[in-house]
Amino acid sequence: MTFQKQALFWTTGLVIFVLLVYVLRPVLLPFVAGMALAYALDPLADRMERFGMSRLVATSLILVLFALVFILVLVALVPVMAHQLGQFAERMPEYGTKLQEIGRDISQSWLQIGWVRDLLGMGGTEGSSPIANSDLVGKAASWFGQLLQSLLSGGLALVNLVALLTVTPVVAFYLLNDWDRMIARIDDWLPREHAETIRSLASQIDDALAGFVRGQGLVCLTLGIFYAAGLSLVGLNFGLMIGFGAGMISFIPYVGSIVGFLISIGVGAVQFWPDYIMIGAVAVVFFIGQFLEGNILQPNLVGGHIGLHPVWLMFALFAFGYLFGFVGMLIAVPLAASVGVLARFALKQYLDSRLYTGGGDTPPS
Repeated sequence: MTFQKQALFWTTGLVIFVLLVYVLRPVLLPFVAGMALAYALDPLADRMERFGMSRLVATSLILVLFALVFILVLVALVPVMAHQLGQFAERMPEYGTKLQEIGRDISQSWLQIGWVRDLLGMGGTEGSSPIANSDLVGKAASWFGQLLQSLLSGGLALVNLVALLTVTPVVAFYLLNDWDRMIARIDDWLPREHAETIRSLASQIDDALAGFVRGQGLVCLTLGIFYAAGLSLVGLNFGLMIGFGAGMISFIPYVGSIVGFLISIGVGAVQFWPDYIMIGAVAVVFFIGQFLEGNILQPNLVGGHIGLHPVWLMFALFAFGYLFGFVGMLIAVPLAASVGVLARFALKQYLDSRLYTGGGDTPPS
């Protein structure tokens, strides 16, 4: 088969795959989640097999234990989280109005300073802060609150949640039980001429995914617990919801910490103003969390396995999320890791080719 025919074959396969994902995206969520769960738990099942346990027994035991832990978390946290989220959505317009008032008070106090007035060109005239004449913060908070309420009351979200909780464990059980057999069967289908190269690329992709799915998953869970506990100890309203949510979205570089920090400071300002010490305590929780993530959690749990640049990861998450919704965000990381490995392989092939060297077999020194 010529190179052109091979390129046409694989390009056609990729286009068909993307179209299928786009068409079937409304029903893919529990299946993609089940596959991700099976992939994450496969090393544990392999380890239990090495101790003499059958694959079926290992799979059953792992998923039963996982289900028990999951149910305990649901019973303990979900009612509290749902209650806090509902209250937070209802009080968003009120919080926006109070933040606007606080901003007006701060700006008015600064405008009493002579050099600030001179810097703004106000001279000796009396003026008011732009914040005092704008209700942008209040409108934004009201819109965000309405968005949260619509998400909480949406029937489609409830249907997706039920499907996720019922179908995902079944999918994960069958995939985890048959994981090694599926990998062996796929390996038998590889073109013999390129089998070793494909295996090497698949191993690199697996290494990148393992670092993210398992390592970064533990980082997010640890940060979520730390932020939730820290903000709750400080006494911040909705601290459990804000902290745990900030930790769970920390897989997007910088987004989790920034969003959690801004929401916490906003809620803290409304709740504690003008107690700067308590507002500072809220900020300290996030500063400590960032120190732990950068110096302890990331180096020990993730290390250098991901191989994904933060900008490329954020682009993939937003792009696939826009195209395919929440399912797109789930498959964004595996696809981004795969594309990254394939791009590095293609670059290496290019640097070793005559296209780069200009006729020689090896690049010039």
